[in-house]
Amino acid sequence: MSSKLSPAFAYTVVYVKDVAKSVSFYANAFGYNVRRLDESHRWGELESGQTTIAFTPKHQHETDDLTGEVQDTKAQKREAVEVCFAYEDVDAAFKRAVENGAIPVHEPEEKVWGQKVGYVRDIDGIVVRIGSHVRNNPTPPSS
Repeated sequence: MSSKLSPAFAYTVVYVKDVAKSVSFYANAFGYNVRRLDESHRWGELESGQTTIAFTPKHQHETDDLTGEVQDTKAQKREAVEVCFAYEDVDAAFKRAVENGAIPVHEPEEKVWGQKVGYVRDIDGIVVRIGSHVRNNPTPPSS
């Protein structure tokens, strides 16, 4: 296949109620630097490595007619996307997120596949997984 047709995963776009608030929340709760917040507050980006995390309003005239409107969900249901961040110190990352306004869903715990994982919700109700990198040779849980 031609290198011109080999994609690079460039963006994950999160549709939110208030772009400026979400950008600030993610910067504080998860430790990212803000790359960009445009003057209209209709687009924001975080410094997040090779793939950009971007935020835009749930409803916008530029794309609603082309791709459809973002559906609002009921509180007991989760959004159709989960944002996942990897940390060396999952417990400290979870604590920082909660101290900065994330809603705790499940405290971090060791998983059988060799990863420590905890869950929070952001200020828009989106589930955020806070986890470690998966270890190559996980230790089986003790019985």
